[in-house]
Amino acid sequence: MAETALSLARKYVFPKLLEAVNMIRDLPKEVDDLTDALETFRYFINETEEVVEAEEDSNRRDRMSTRLMKMREATFRMEDVIDDYVICGENQPQEDPRCAALLCEAVEFIKTQISRLQIAHKIRDVKSLASAAKDGFETHFPSKKSPSNSERNQNGNWQKLRKDALHVKEDEVVGLDGPRTILTNWLTKGRNGRTVIFVVGIPGVGKTTLAKLVFDKVRNDFDCHASIRVSQSYNVEKLLRDMIHQLCKASKEDPRRNVSEMGQASLIEEVKDLLHKKRYVVLFDDLWNENFWNDIESALIDDNNKSRIIITTRHEEVAVFCKKSSFVEVHKLEKPLSEDESFRLFCRKAFMYGSSGGCPEELKDTSLEIVRKCKGLPLAIVAIGGVLAQKDENPHEWKLVNQNLSLEGNSELNIITKILGLSYHDLPINLKSCLLYFGMYPEDCEIESDRVIRQWVAEGFVRHKTGKTLEEVAEEDLLGLIRRNLVQVSSSSIDGKVKRCRVHDLIHDMILRKAKDSGFCGYIGRNDECVSSGIVRRLIIIAKDDLIGSVESSLIQSIAINEGRSRKLTENFVLEFLGDYTLLLSEDLVWKILENYTSLKVLDFEGASLPCVPENLGHLIHLRYLSFRGTGLEILPKSIGKLQNLETLDIRKTDVHYIPRDFYKLSKLRHFLADKVSKIEWRYIGGMTSLQTIPPVSRCYHADDIGEVAKLKQLRVLRVLVSDTNLVKSLCSAINEMQQLEELHIAVDYYISEVIDLNITSPLARLRKLFLDMKLKGLPDWIPQLQKLVKLSLWRTGLANDELQSLKDMPSLLVLHLWFALEGETLHFQCGGFQKLKKLHLNYLSNLNSILIDRGALHSLEHMRLKGLLKLKTVPDGIQHLGNLKLVELTSMPTEFKKKIVPIAEQQHCVVQYKTRPRLSATWKKHGK
Repeated sequence: MAETALSLARKYVFPKLLEAVNMIRDLPKEVDDLTDALETFRYFINETEEVVEAEEDSNRRDRMSTRLMKMREATFRMEDVIDDYVICGENQPQEDPRCAALLCEAVEFIKTQISRLQIAHKIRDVKSLASAAKDGFETHFPSKKSPSNSERNQNGNWQKLRKDALHVKEDEVVGLDGPRTILTNWLTKGRNGRTVIFVVGIPGVGKTTLAKLVFDKVRNDFDCHASIRVSQSYNVEKLLRDMIHQLCKASKEDPRRNVSEMGQASLIEEVKDLLHKKRYVVLFDDLWNENFWNDIESALIDDNNKSRIIITTRHEEVAVFCKKSSFVEVHKLEKPLSEDESFRLFCRKAFMYGSSGGCPEELKDTSLEIVRKCKGLPLAIVAIGGVLAQKDENPHEWKLVNQNLSLEGNSELNIITKILGLSYHDLPINLKSCLLYFGMYPEDCEIESDRVIRQWVAEGFVRHKTGKTLEEVAEEDLLGLIRRNLVQVSSSSIDGKVKRCRVHDLIHDMILRKAKDSGFCGYIGRNDECVSSGIVRRLIIIAKDDLIGSVESSLIQSIAINEGRSRKLTENFVLEFLGDYTLLLSEDLVWKILENYTSLKVLDFEGASLPCVPENLGHLIHLRYLSFRGTGLEILPKSIGKLQNLETLDIRKTDVHYIPRDFYKLSKLRHFLADKVSKIEWRYIGGMTSLQTIPPVSRCYHADDIGEVAKLKQLRVLRVLVSDTNLVKSLCSAINEMQQLEELHIAVDYYISEVIDLNITSPLARLRKLFLDMKLKGLPDWIPQLQKLVKLSLWRTGLANDELQSLKDMPSLLVLHLWFALEGETLHFQCGGFQKLKKLHLNYLSNLNSILIDRGALHSLEHMRLKGLLKLKTVPDGIQHLGNLKLVELTSMPTEFKKKIVPIAEQQHCVVQYKTRPRLSATWKKHGK
């Protein structure tokens, strides 16, 4: 009987066990193969998307879209199983499967590796799913050559609009007077050398119209001229031949040879011969690729005779590339038309065939609604105006057009979407995901760049680059979208660093359509776009809704709370919700989210009302980004320590004061964003070595605490308030170990009057901002060596005025704030000093009675603030030399001084602004934190 059991085991059980052992053994290779397959799938989907969108048969397009969605689902599942493998590998000890030689050993081995075996089976299943999805698409829709972007642009209404833009009449142009003057001056005046003039802007904003209008106005002032359409896909030889024909025609001469038979090198020589000793102007319209300049530059010779080249592009990076070899002027068309300008342009197009010569009264309200939907973009206005010009001036018919503006089937009204689609399809795959992520935010929302960058990192959109952090690479990606004019900068720091950004309404609409079609994200709680089924990767909750449990949970990677209202930027740079409504999330709803969606990477509650968080938060072992900002949360659950993959935790503007002990186990946490949290136990934070951002270290009492902070070698921002001067030496030693610091704030308690020697020996090569609040032994000699320092704030430092002279040659210093910082009577800015400085704030310098500014000093100064300088009765001597000064801000200044400075400022066309004095405690708090 025993023999029979053993025989059965050998026949049926052991092969299964052996198969399982082999699957576990081969798992690393299977994951590598799956990773390669995932990349292949992504590229296939990327290429196929454009083919599907170009399909004219709507029924066929729908079927293709359904098949394409199955492939997307396969990629989502591939991504998830790879993530599972990574997490499993970190949490589970590795064992050698070769030791499982006997049956009992194989059983014991598999018991310890059950998670890895489950992943191996998932990989087998997802490979089968992916293969079936791809085969199904290729079987039903065999590949055929898709038209290139340039070929598509030659067809239909898009080509008609481009042609209209290139042949615009001057009296049809609206809202371009200022830019037209600027471009005309650049073309006709200025330097003798060849100048390349870029007109940059989003699709539809009027780049071509502006450039062609100015080109037509000045071209006869040049010896020869040419206007060339480039587009995304161009042939260099064809382009050169077109240029030769136009140049010859303009100069009334024949080509010297048969250009149709020439190669690229010969064509370039022919163009050079034609342009030799001639003053020329050439317009290249709709340039996409920076390599174009390499292809064409050598032909466009520079004979130092004021030749000009105009280039229109939606990509600012093309202009940046061109600057490497040529003198470049750039004009960005950022401002859309006003409502009045839009309406005037609309009327010229919509009523061009009418007898009334203007908008009939009965059509005015409907026309205004249509114009507003065009968002001030000339190309959109011209498109809809052209449609309505073909219709009877019938109110009912016009109202139908207005109602149908968003319908997909109306190709005439979908032109702007198609134009924006070209920009989208031109993006690399990862940047497409980055752009679509703006669909997670409300329309017109100004988004903190740091926030979206951290979310991109958490989502896995950002690719590793040697020598750079993921955040630095993500910042480059954001700049790439900005240069392509797909993302707009809402606010930036004085040195140009993007602080907040947004997307244009039309682009936001395009993003939402593409996000919906691709399953990138969907909404819960909005009637018109509610998601209750289908494939959705990210979920946006904009109202409490019972549907939360019905959405397919296995593929959901991110959840964000979005009450659907626009936000505004206050003076203190705080995002506030308009109105008095915020989404109140019940504990039951939050529990459902945490229970049902266990594979989340991003969970963003920002702005919702959240009384508490259940302990099942700890189930989200994949979570990388977690924000409770502005929720009113009071307590963090202890289970937060289980989120071992968490990279960002944001508890700013909450009532959280105590941090659970288990929190300090989060070794992967990169950004701990909090206001001053009184109950942080700094003695435990040293193990969190990935941290780049931490809350202010408030009142550091022990050297041991500083020693723990010193272990955080990746810190970018450090704010410390020291309560004992004996700790300063330890603090300086800690800072010397922090080579990545970008911002450093050191203050001592207000009651400490001892002189401090701040001995920092590290070069702090990345430091951009420095704030010191203490009485110094002297200006530390390491400060003038800070090559990247942009902003320097000194409080209560007790320095002699002449000590500032050591700062005068700092190459990047743009902002200098002095509060109670100097003790001398005279402040002298010597010739050639502080050449880059743009803002100078002098506050409460109690002994200061005169300021001297030599000619050539403070060359770039734009903003001067003088506050509480009670002994300063005379205007700074030499202020008349400050040609770039735009604003002088005065607070609590002597009346005599105010009377003297006004006429001088008026003479320099400089604004004098008076401000009431704020309470000192509030000011101290603001600048000292």
